[in-house]
Amino acid sequence: MRRSVLVSGGCGFIGSHLVDRLLRRNDLEKLVVVDNLWTGLRDNIAHVADPRFNLQIADAESFTAGQHFDEIIHLASPASPVWYMREPARTIRANIGGALNLLSLLKPGGRFCFASTSEVYGDPVVSPQPESYRGSVDCTGPRASYDESKRCTEALLFEEQRVSGLDVRVVRLFNTYGPRTRVDDGRAVSNFISQALTTGILTVYGDGSQSRSWGFVDDIVDGLERFFWRDSISHRGPLNIGNNREISVLEIAKFVCSLVPGSRIEHHAPVLQDPTNRCPDLTLARQVLPGWEATIGYQDGIRRTFEWFRREIVTGSKSAALA
Repeated sequence: MRRSVLVSGGCGFIGSHLVDRLLRRNDLEKLVVVDNLWTGLRDNIAHVADPRFNLQIADAESFTAGQHFDEIIHLASPASPVWYMREPARTIRANIGGALNLLSLLKPGGRFCFASTSEVYGDPVVSPQPESYRGSVDCTGPRASYDESKRCTEALLFEEQRVSGLDVRVVRLFNTYGPRTRVDDGRAVSNFISQALTTGILTVYGDGSQSRSWGFVDDIVDGLERFFWRDSISHRGPLNIGNNREISVLEIAKFVCSLVPGSRIEHHAPVLQDPTNRCPDLTLARQVLPGWEATIGYQDGIRRTFEWFRREIVTGSKSAALA
């Protein structure tokens, strides 16, 4: 059966990689990407020339269409604290308002997929974090617009599943990085690489001992592809997708420094409510997606990301010089 698919946020970092995977599908009839280019970039999908692909520049929460879709994948939201703290109301609208609106565009019996986040666990006191962990989230803190709108959207979707049988696929993503991240994204890996290639001074907040589980985008999108459409899945709850090897922020900064001789680390005051650790419990993921795991180590992944950023920064500098 031929499928029509809508992706909100498909010009974004992860969204554009997912678009590439969707266009490999033989059963895909039409792919509509809805993106307001708030944090997404046209350049991320500039290579797409597939006649099944259609880009609509619009907000997910107000987009209208003359059709309904077999599958909807809702990714529209900034993921970097730098961006969502700047416009919290807009972040909440993108997640919750986007989900409410897009649900109205789903065919009866269709599937709704949502990219949630490890931020729903807050600053965890349990590590690694299983899907059953209810988290330690400050609903009035500086990160709340993102954390709580993701949590509320999960609640909406699982309640729709409970009362109407909605086919729901929700993933909780952990610290994904890689090519097509904005140069001004503001998260650790992209920040460190951009700083190393420009000023040569890498900013580490606090002592850098806070840990994350860094997942290279190719590994993460492998998991999304299998969970969202490729595998036959009976699991009805959220699923952690990420790399379960914890590495400190300071270790990442030191490795990036090693790629640019002469670069150095500068410590700044800690960021308010910066989580101390983040690591997925992948027990459930191994059951639901047998054989899937994050195989690309952080050094290999960062090297690949570094080369992409270097090309982007050089290209941007040349364009500015010609302007």
